[in-house]
Amino acid sequence: MSMFGDGLDQAVQKAFTRPAPKSAPAQMRYLVKQLGGTKAVAQMLRVSQRTVERYVKDQIKKPRPHLAARLEREVNKRWQPQIRAKAKAKAAATDGIVIDTRARLGYTAPIGSTDQDRIRHLTVALPPAYAARLFEAQEAGAGDARLQEIAAEALKEVYFQDGGRRAGSLEEVRFTDIEHLEFDL
Repeated sequence: MSMFGDGLDQAVQKAFTRPAPKSAPAQMRYLVKQLGGTKAVAQMLRVSQRTVERYVKDQIKKPRPHLAARLEREVNKRWQPQIRAKAKAKAAATDGIVIDTRARLGYTAPIGSTDQDRIRHLTVALPPAYAARLFEAQEAGAGDARLQEIAAEALKEVYFQDGGRRAGSLEEVRFTDIEHLEFDL
């Protein structure tokens, strides 16, 4: 499970104008419509085509927990793609993104300064350039480690160095332990 990737997805989902389908049959019908047939949905969800057909006809209403989780994840991934794209574009162009985290942050600094990592609770507005980098990396398939590096670099510039006004000799900021992470557009 990708903490940073999931956090970015949840931030974008807050921009949705309508709720995604909640019941399993409605979710299944939505996926069938999106993918163009029951066979594609069955392969994606790793169930039989007949099972998908039974959900579509409301013959089965309650999926097993593992199927319910996959079904919800796939529907949310495809729900309102135009709204999702607009929210990402707006964050990357003008608004930026807010990161709220409670994490142990460490950094590399010159000798003589304290560089011991400690737990910090930060809520920081990141500039649009970093929002764009986060979304581009996520769309390119970057892993959680890469997204974490970009967020740490953003925190270094915005929070620790305050846009170049302080801590100019700070070399690197890193997340060492994350208790809470949330993004907001």
